[in-house]
Amino acid sequence: MASEDVVGKTSATIANIAEEAKIAASENVKAPSRQTLLGISKSLVAGGVAGGVSRTAVAPLERLKILLQVQNPHAIKYSGTIQGLKYIWRTEGFRGMFKGNGTNCARIVPNSAVKFFSYEEASKGILWLYRQQPGNEDAELTPLLRLGAGACAGIIAMSATYPMDLVRGRITVQTEKSGTQYRGIAHALRTVLREEGPRALYKGWLPSVIGVVPYVGLNFAVYESLKDWLIKSRPFGLVEDTELSVITKLACGAAAGTVGQTVAYPLDVIRRRMQMVGWKHAGSVVKGDGKSAMEYNGMIDAFRKTVRHEGFGALYKGLVPNSVKVVPSIAIAFVSYEVIKDILKVDMRISD
Repeated sequence: MASEDVVGKTSATIANIAEEAKIAASENVKAPSRQTLLGISKSLVAGGVAGGVSRTAVAPLERLKILLQVQNPHAIKYSGTIQGLKYIWRTEGFRGMFKGNGTNCARIVPNSAVKFFSYEEASKGILWLYRQQPGNEDAELTPLLRLGAGACAGIIAMSATYPMDLVRGRITVQTEKSGTQYRGIAHALRTVLREEGPRALYKGWLPSVIGVVPYVGLNFAVYESLKDWLIKSRPFGLVEDTELSVITKLACGAAAGTVGQTVAYPLDVIRRRMQMVGWKHAGSVVKGDGKSAMEYNGMIDAFRKTVRHEGFGALYKGLVPNSVKVVPSIAIAFVSYEVIKDILKVDMRISD
């Protein structure tokens, strides 16, 4: 199956990165020991809270981004960031600005928790496997190894919570004029299963997996590498001792988010459009006024039809609000994770 091929190729890519990377010497590290149940719980809590806080802070921009991505080109209602936010406020009020945020938090909390925890464990595992090779006994993580760990963590987290992401997207898009209203996550999941079948819960999964590598992988790689560089070089007096300030961590997170979202954005547009396929009760935002929604037979078909009917620029619809929201969102997520991790005293170091 396609999904198995993607996971297999991604695993092979991560393995090749570990084999080909040339890394500097450091202290010898043995195989990572098993964390206690308490330590695992603290790690999951730190990642979950970080995700929930960051998404809530930018919920209006997140909803507008999705509306711009999936709206029918024959019935444009949202033509820009300011106009779109004003239109939502005028037609749906304050609650409309945060529509789908509860579902998003319910999804992003376990997603972020699994992603951050998986990254920590994948980093340890990849480094340990690399150090088993002759001549690599003294090795440390590099951007390439971090990229592999970040990609692995992203695929695990995204796959585990993908059905929730699909229904979250639909709840975010639906308006008062939509046919059948989803009343929440459970009702949406039941409705999709009954009307479209279990495979519908993973519509758009393929471009999501492909997008994980540049998006999540680069997020972690850029963030961690910037932190290490700042600590080692101490430019402009930004670092005191071996600790970075919250503002500096915020800047690192912002840079990481900007790089990741720019590279992977077209795949995000295609994923979101594929999630709307087969939705019988979609509102006019998706179907248009008296028009029919675009049908796609797969990722390549979605790319081809989007570019043919709307031009190459359609692959970047919603990029402006996404750029505005992704920088503070990811920055807040990373800083929240670091702060909560320190509060809970979670030991993320590779143990002897």
